[in-house]
Amino acid sequence: MEQNDRSRRGILKKVFNKRVLLIIAALVIVIGAGAGVGLVKASDNPAFCSTCHIMKPYYESWKDSNLLAKKHADEDVKCHDCHEASLSTQVNEGVKYITGDYQTPLEKREFSRDFCLECHDDFASIKAKTNFAEANPHDSHNGEQECNLCHSMHQQSKVMCAECHVFSWIDELDESWAK
Repeated sequence: MEQNDRSRRGILKKVFNKRVLLIIAALVIVIGAGAGVGLVKASDNPAFCSTCHIMKPYYESWKDSNLLAKKHADEDVKCHDCHEASLSTQVNEGVKYITGDYQTPLEKREFSRDFCLECHDDFASIKAKTNFAEANPHDSHNGEQECNLCHSMHQQSKVMCAECHVFSWIDELDESWAK
């Protein structure tokens, strides 16, 4: 009889331990999933990007500057509208930040003209809008150019034409342009 009681207690103990482990595992999964969803949602807010000290200057240029990033912010363009925000990318960036395996300043990302034209007017319209001076910067004698050759988001843009040419309209550009 005593043996049967011990045997029953052993079985109950095993079942109880399995249930406890399953409940703990389920809680960990639910909490982890909730934290993951919360993190993804929070990371859509540009202020979240500034929580990493290496991102502060980029956030500041987006939030309050005379640079192209601020002009995009004024149009409600957020970090993830241009910068890929996949989970694997965010995890990779988080690991690099935590381990210190990154360079400063961060490597400049260069987007293709096709990428820019996903939001901006077609190139013919842009060319027509800038046909105001002795030389149209969007109608280069060097053929079609990538937007990032001149335009920069988080630092001053530069008129590549000015490397060889002198045009009066260059002096009329605002502070977002290096002269």
